[in-house]
Amino acid sequence: MSTMTGPFRITLLPGDGIGPEIMTVAVAVLKQVGAQHHIEFEFTEALLGGAAIDATGSPLPEETLTACRSSDAVMLASIGGYQWDGLPRAQRPETGLLGLRSGLGLFANLRPATILPQLIEASSLKPEIVAGVDIMVVRELTGGIYFGQPKGIFTGENGEQRGVSTMAYTSSEIDRIGRVAYEIARKRQGRLCSVDKANVLEVSQLWRDRITALSADYADVELSHLYVDNAAMQLVRAPKQFDTIVTGNLFGDILSDAAAMLTGSIGMLPSASLGASGPGVFEPVHGSAPDIAGQDKANPLAQVLSAAMMLRYGLNQPAAAERIEQAVLTVLDQGYRTGDIMSEGMTAVGCEGMGQALHKALQT
Repeated sequence: MSTMTGPFRITLLPGDGIGPEIMTVAVAVLKQVGAQHHIEFEFTEALLGGAAIDATGSPLPEETLTACRSSDAVMLASIGGYQWDGLPRAQRPETGLLGLRSGLGLFANLRPATILPQLIEASSLKPEIVAGVDIMVVRELTGGIYFGQPKGIFTGENGEQRGVSTMAYTSSEIDRIGRVAYEIARKRQGRLCSVDKANVLEVSQLWRDRITALSADYADVELSHLYVDNAAMQLVRAPKQFDTIVTGNLFGDILSDAAAMLTGSIGMLPSASLGASGPGVFEPVHGSAPDIAGQDKANPLAQVLSAAMMLRYGLNQPAAAERIEQAVLTVLDQGYRTGDIMSEGMTAVGCEGMGQALHKALQT
């Protein structure tokens, strides 16, 4: 195959802290894999978060949102840092991230939790419990109790305060996240577990009804249901039973973090946020680690794995994604470790050194 695929327009948001360092490694990996798989990229860099505040006064400049909207995919590193913590909420780096998700209509958050055999000792659970775990949590991102109306703290006639948050989903909101989850399960092991609280919540009963109705369109995907309390218990008791999990905003917020900690190192985990159309945003789960920024200590592997997710779920280039994921496993097999995943007998490298090791692994 000699014809080029693309060019794919990628907007890069290096952000703050260690973001620019890990982004440099990920872009180098994408260029190398692109050449090997005849995929052409056009990279544009834009400002988000603290870097954008310092340059423009806004955590999400209009030019950044415009650039992202005209892209095929957006790759984000990390945002935030101590120096911006004192700003009003509307001007903080995190507000820029929320604005980006809203501006791109990103309603599906994909959070994988995969146990890499080389790092199995890092998990707080016994190796025999977590060995082989490979879970994808699909969390609805723009509805549910975080956005439902009415909400607020109200004072009654007797002076007693009452806090109200409304958990609400429409059938169309459930259907669109459900379809994303079914499609992802199709690309994995073909098993989808929908998590709700349908025994006590009407909103969850609607959720269960709609997810079940969708199964008629996905006969090749095996559907099961769990109540969220049981799902939390099962994640810790026997996590290997799960393949793909789909759930609402609140439950997904909690369960995706629980699943992440099965792996023992949040610094290794990528994520993706997708909309109905247009570009998705692909980013590591970890933060900007300002305490080690600029010191060549950062672990770039979550950013590199986010680039692999971009290829698989954003650009439909699974072979190139797999090549990157295999390269990550190779460098770990070879014993290369950054400080956050260092263990006895391994070879310590910095961010650049890990990038060089990936470069060599990709050549084989």
